[in-house]
Amino acid sequence: MQIEVGAILDGKVTGLTNFGAFVSIEGGATGMVHISEVSNTYVKDIREYLSDGQQVKVKVLTISPEGKISLSIKQAAASAAEPQSQPAFSNRPKRTQPKPNVWQGQQQSSNEPASFEDMMAKFKQVSDDKFSDLRRSNDSRYSQTSSRRGNRK
Repeated sequence: MQIEVGAILDGKVTGLTNFGAFVSIEGGATGMVHISEVSNTYVKDIREYLSDGQQVKVKVLTISPEGKISLSIKQAAASAAEPQSQPAFSNRPKRTQPKPNVWQGQQQSSNEPASFEDMMAKFKQVSDDKFSDLRRSNDSRYSQTSSRRGNRK
């Protein structure tokens, strides 16, 4: 039987190591399941999840040119749980386009919007106030550090 990448096969655990498990699959071939491909949770000791002779379903991840077969138990379980008829993204909520963040300015006392010149004058005033506060804050910090340095003589 021809083994293909992505195929889900039945296998039998033939050996356990600290880094994974060797699994005999159809056709007499043997592949390896890395410890990170055993479960969706952290696996410290593979012997808590698998035992010699255990029957498992595996998914073929890769086949190297040398013939080494990389397998996954967790991906085989996930593939079997997914419905084949619907794409995985079908249950996601649809995205809506974000509204642009446009400054509207402050409204006049009447329902008419402020003129462009009025909005620019207000923006300049607020900007100047913030800039002067920032300059004052930085000047006071600078004067405090320079006075401390002067006292160290």
